[in-house]
Amino acid sequence: MDAESPERPAPTLGVIIPAYNEAATIGQILGRVLLQPYVQQVVVVDDCSTDDTFRAVEGYADDPRVLLERHAANAGKGAAIRTGLAAITAPIVIIQDADLEYDPVDYGKLIGPIVEGRADVVYGVRGFAGQTAYSYWFVKGNQLVTTFTNILFNCYIQDMETGFKAMRTSLMRRLQLSGNRFNIEPDITGRVLRLGYRIHEVPIDYYARSRAEGKKLTWRDGVRALVKLLQIRVASRSQLFGADDDYHRERLAELAAAPRLPVLPGERRVEVKSGTGLPDRPPISSPPPHA
Repeated sequence: MDAESPERPAPTLGVIIPAYNEAATIGQILGRVLLQPYVQQVVVVDDCSTDDTFRAVEGYADDPRVLLERHAANAGKGAAIRTGLAAITAPIVIIQDADLEYDPVDYGKLIGPIVEGRADVVYGVRGFAGQTAYSYWFVKGNQLVTTFTNILFNCYIQDMETGFKAMRTSLMRRLQLSGNRFNIEPDITGRVLRLGYRIHEVPIDYYARSRAEGKKLTWRDGVRALVKLLQIRVASRSQLFGADDDYHRERLAELAAAPRLPVLPGERRVEVKSGTGLPDRPPISSPPPHA
């Protein structure tokens, strides 16, 4: 490598792409994901699409970073995410929708605080920078669900329903997620907050699509999100996570013992009542991409 050329970031990111009837966009988004230097692996989960979604991504099967999975029956976004998570070996994981609403160019913003050891969970927040929104009521519904989250868990986040959620893979596996459909979003957030982790927020661009363009989320999913959040808040830890897991106790102890670091420009640190300080950990190292 030329001595004056910038060092290429080490690939540390596993990307899960759940897809249902996204033939029009999935090839384009997958190609864009693979251009990002942080990407170590991509797991595409076709949730029994009835269009040409699977055929649109078969051309990428020769890329050693890409794994294609296919559900025999439609099970929902949450189920597709769990299928993808089971195959992730990278130390950091992110969920990427198969449409063009979220831009993979923002991956660096999302994984930066994790790689630097300053956070375990990072959300991309719509609206800090640039966005398009197709519906006033869609925006207000998102705000309502986020406010409900803040009240239930005594925290302050700005975008609970964001589709850009990045975290350490080891943590995501221990959440024991149960949501099958769009209730996977409150399932992730509620469990993270219930365990006492802080959520970092970073600004992202967002390009909302309309119903005519394939938007699937409805007001009913907002109601289901409220129910899921309440269920997580009132459930016991044993009901949510099973037997006590030393991972969280040890991880939170590390966070509590570490000195606080300054928030970088464009970031917000989200305080959680049961949370602790931020870690001063060495950068994450990862194995090389699959050969």
